[in-house]
Amino acid sequence: RASGPNSYDCSGLTMQSWAAAGVGLPRTAAAQQSAIPAVSTAALEPGDLVFYGSPAYHTAIYIGGGRIIAAPHTGTVVQIQSVGSPTNAGRP
Repeated sequence: RASGPNSYDCSGLTMQSWAAAGVGLPRTAAAQQSAIPAVSTAALEPGDLVFYGSPAYHTAIYIGGGRIIAAPHTGTVVQIQSVGSPTNAGRP
């Protein structure tokens, strides 16, 4: 598990990003998925969290235009990717 600032896993990135905005989130993707209000993936807005799996095994931050910023896996830098097909989403 990596919560930054030198390295991040997916939920560490989302947790620290929202912490910078004064919003506390749980540490894991599944806990984040359970803790925030759900939003339709068709109604995504920048800053929303997108989740993959139920319970979530991966999370990322929607940045608009069908893209996310994510920490995809160990050994890879944080990157911008296509949103793909998330299971659901939430708005902290």
